[in-house]
Amino acid sequence: MTVLINAYACSPNMGSEPGMGWNWICSIARHCEVHVITESEFRNDIEQAVECLTFKDNLHFHYNPVSEHVRQMCWNQGDWRFYWYYWLWQRKTAEIARRICKTQKIDILHQLNMVGFREPGCLLKISKEFNIPLVWGPIGGIKLFPMAYASGIRMKSFQGLKNTLNILQLILYPRVRRMMKHADVLISAIPDSQQAIKKYYGRDSILIPETGCHILNDNDATNTSHRFFNKEFNVIWVGKFDFRKRLDIAIHSIAQTGNSNIRLQIYGNGNEQQTAEAKALIKQLKIEDQVHLMGSVPTKDIHVAMRHADLFLFTSVSEDTSTVVLEAISNHLPVLCFNSCGMAAVIDDSVGWKVDLSTPKQSVKDFANQLNYLYNNRDELLKRSRNCAEKASSLSWNSKGEQLMAIYKDIISS
Repeated sequence: MTVLINAYACSPNMGSEPGMGWNWICSIARHCEVHVITESEFRNDIEQAVECLTFKDNLHFHYNPVSEHVRQMCWNQGDWRFYWYYWLWQRKTAEIARRICKTQKIDILHQLNMVGFREPGCLLKISKEFNIPLVWGPIGGIKLFPMAYASGIRMKSFQGLKNTLNILQLILYPRVRRMMKHADVLISAIPDSQQAIKKYYGRDSILIPETGCHILNDNDATNTSHRFFNKEFNVIWVGKFDFRKRLDIAIHSIAQTGNSNIRLQIYGNGNEQQTAEAKALIKQLKIEDQVHLMGSVPTKDIHVAMRHADLFLFTSVSEDTSTVVLEAISNHLPVLCFNSCGMAAVIDDSVGWKVDLSTPKQSVKDFANQLNYLYNNRDELLKRSRNCAEKASSLSWNSKGEQLMAIYKDIISS
């Protein structure tokens, strides 16, 4: 089987979209031959990494470069000018795909990333021209911001407008409509995407989170299970200090527990104002001895911290499937989060606990109550930590590759 993949973002040395693209591609290339069309920002890293793979002969990269100016717009999330250049990139990518299909026998076309639904690429034309089945996904970005968690008139207005535009783009944008209707298989990144596709297009889609787990090669996580029974209860929070992550809810929750033995380590940072606000809130609540800002540190150091913590606290209210949640599972660390977005599908009773969306004030109470319960019931943490290995296996990149191969074979056979 030979698959042609459109993946704008791909890098073996990064997380987020580029890392997700790389891991999906490798999970597929373990099973079949793969042609990948990608942007060339990380070409050197890709070519070096490919040489180290046992299945390197299955991988063929084709590069479609953009200017540094366009790359900067891409990295500046929220810069809507990028979508114009991204569409031009997709048109040129379709021409590259056409040339490949003329010289290679391609069995499957796959529109992989970016995962946002707004840009479905141009492979549909190639699919029809060469009569090749087309897979689109994982599809993300189809979610509405919970307005109860938008503070201030400016933020409420912005999020309200964004929610409206999301729905209008989903149901009215011609290129999205055509892809939704005519792609042979749709893959949803989160339950919100799956439900919206069913609601507005009447189509079933396969739910596969866009991020995956890396299986640990050592026993560090399991050998530290005794940590759950120390006097201090160590909680970890990881992320940017932006409004979606609601760091303030995490800080308030620690204060509301009223238990000085519950400690919170915050990894990540924000701009000067966001960092100053976090420090001021910690001081205002008089929990300087309990809450510590650790700043940005290498991912490997965060993983070490996860293996020695008791709980991962994730208070984001709007995103697809966060990489750090799956990293916590990979490191056998139980998770406490909101029952929303990608976390609703990934976290279950076997590896963590979920709090329903309500209001910020109620969420603080709910998180605080759960923290106090877990402080007094450490065996619950140990039980879920031991379950993380099985969950990580089911969410692993290898598992995703096997799921995709089953999808591909089903398309071809039908």
